[in-house]
Amino acid sequence: MAQGTVGKMARQEGDYIKYLFGRHISHGQVRYLRCAHLDIFEQSRQGCTFVDPASGRKFYDCFSSAGCFNVGRSNPQILQTLSDTLDEHDMGSFQMLSTAKIEFALKLASLSPGDLNRVMLCASGADAFAGAIKLAKGATGRNEVISMNKAYHGHDGFSLSANGKDYYKHLFVPLMPGVHFADFNDLEAVKRLASKKTAAIVLEPVQGEGGIHVATGQYMTGLRKICDENGIMLIFDEVQTGFGRTGKMWASEHYGILPDIMFIAKSMSGGAYPNGAVVYRDIEPLTGYVEKNPLFHTSHAGGTDLGCIVSSRVIDFLVENRVWENAASVGKRFKDGLLELQRENSDIIKEVRGVGLMIGMEYEYEFVGALMAECLAKQGVWAAYSGNAPQVMRFQIPITASLEDVEDLLSKIRSAVRAMRWYLFLLLPLARVPLFRGILDNLKVQIFSFNLVRDIEEFILGRVLRRS
Repeated sequence: MAQGTVGKMARQEGDYIKYLFGRHISHGQVRYLRCAHLDIFEQSRQGCTFVDPASGRKFYDCFSSAGCFNVGRSNPQILQTLSDTLDEHDMGSFQMLSTAKIEFALKLASLSPGDLNRVMLCASGADAFAGAIKLAKGATGRNEVISMNKAYHGHDGFSLSANGKDYYKHLFVPLMPGVHFADFNDLEAVKRLASKKTAAIVLEPVQGEGGIHVATGQYMTGLRKICDENGIMLIFDEVQTGFGRTGKMWASEHYGILPDIMFIAKSMSGGAYPNGAVVYRDIEPLTGYVEKNPLFHTSHAGGTDLGCIVSSRVIDFLVENRVWENAASVGKRFKDGLLELQRENSDIIKEVRGVGLMIGMEYEYEFVGALMAECLAKQGVWAAYSGNAPQVMRFQIPITASLEDVEDLLSKIRSAVRAMRWYLFLLLPLARVPLFRGILDNLKVQIFSFNLVRDIEEFILGRVLRRS
């Protein structure tokens, strides 16, 4: 079936694909998605929506693969660039010089804040995190790193060590030593940890997986001061926040604070070809270390000719259309609409927070995240709750979304909240009892119970269809 056309998928075909996925990739992933009606397929991916061929229904993509689709699903200009590039290029060798690498590096450097104009090409966000940490450690000669509780920087090696939730890493210890954690937005906690042994302080200006927590201006100013006083490298993870997501090209622009090192990925791919990068200031000891150790961090799949050409076109598209301004204006309307919904449902919606089109809705109880995901899916909204904060629903639609898209989306979210209240009529009294609340918040219990409900729904539907 061609991606750009809508074709009907028979139920048996969909079930067989899920069976094969579970048989050869992950049955647990199928069950995890199925329990919240998120086990759907993507077809006719356009703008901020896609169509599920099994049901023929259109869905709003409110996850955007954690921010990969800033320029929209199947952006025709980006896909055409990739298609044209494939006529003349392959990936290229990572060790060889190429005009594609140079042109992309020049564009990225010209767009980056301040004097962040030195570029190291990488393959992904986790790869870029590793490169950034290795650069800070190598340049300073220090080994300790300060990261944030609830932080998320990837699942590989160094990045896993700096993740702020034990769930992801407790089975894989020992990891990188010397990583210390402070609460996000707690400047005093960072001061207690920082010393002349600290190579870097690393953080997301807006925590994504952590539940859409936005750094305060005072916090960012304080971090910069701590780093300057102690010779520490300040590293910003702009993998999710970069390229216009927060209403500025870079989240750091909201604060007027310049990091020493910034790493990026996800949306710079245009949702078409993966790419990542580290951008750092042309200062000592950073530049001197790289010049003396040019191969301290290399990647066979990073900075490919294909990736660089596509990413160059992504930058052109963002700048030509000033897409970050759309994220700011449309994001304000979206957030205002969610705040209104929160005021109307303050007994179950605790808070709405975020910036641009990176918005989180926090519920009073963790189990409501999974419940809301199901109710949203039934309204045609594909949304995911935060991995490090299950009680927070993340709304990160492509930043090319229109005001009309947002108004329609808000209407669907409102309907989902109304539907959820029928479940909560029975569940909220239980949630007020600590023992039952622990059971409701348990992920394994959620997967089992929601899949059981799904089995019953499909059994009843099957009986109805057979009779008709």
